[in-house]
Amino acid sequence: MRIGKTEKYLYDAISEKGFIHITLIDPEKMDRIEEVVKAAEAAGSSAFMVGGSTSHKTSDYEEAIARIKSNSSLPVIIFPSNVASIARGADAIWFMSLLNSMNPYYIIGAQVLGVKTVRELGLEAIPMAYLILGTGGAAGYVGDAKPIPFEIPELAVGYAMAAEALGFRFVYLEAGSGAKMHVPEKLVSMVRKNISIPLIVGGGIREGAIAESIVTAGADIIVTGDVLEETCAVREKLSEIIEGGRRGVLKRSVKGFKTCC
Repeated sequence: MRIGKTEKYLYDAISEKGFIHITLIDPEKMDRIEEVVKAAEAAGSSAFMVGGSTSHKTSDYEEAIARIKSNSSLPVIIFPSNVASIARGADAIWFMSLLNSMNPYYIIGAQVLGVKTVRELGLEAIPMAYLILGTGGAAGYVGDAKPIPFEIPELAVGYAMAAEALGFRFVYLEAGSGAKMHVPEKLVSMVRKNISIPLIVGGGIREGAIAESIVTAGADIIVTGDVLEETCAVREKLSEIIEGGRRGVLKRSVKGFKTCC
């Protein structure tokens, strides 16, 4: 499958900046979309993801996508939880498989049901392996996942290596929406050292210092969502997180540590 415009944009942005930040918008929490979108672009976010573990109305996705597009020129990527997440108007969709789900539906079943609609809507499909770690949160519960324990990073490494061998082009380490603890730096570092494709890390990244440590450990993309719903100072919080990521890039360069792109 060829690399599309949005995927190339992500690779180029990672190569240029050393890491990128993506803002996650939950379609069920749409009261402040315009504010969050404008603040995210001003703070230096590179793209938007639209998705939520319990979001199940296609119309909500389409409304959220339209409102983002009306307020930003950045790419919008659907972060699906089920086939109802496939919606018009986005630039791309993470065509993702929850590899550590106990339910085949989330590994390949939903993908089989949704791929025709993805093509009919002209959405760019970006292959991504999704791994849920720690307590798993709502994503783990809904996706019937067997979360990978933080204290056994070798399991995450194995899954990530298998994902790359199977042809996935991104790996996402997810601590779970609303997670109190982020993915540990040691685990991120071990995964980064064993794969060559871009590594995404999300969940529990609530402060600049955490973003710095995650990027230093090797994350190419960090994702934040819930923290933006908990603060009135959205731009300030995003700037803090993104600046932390930039410090992480500088620390990596001092150590001579390279990432994917």
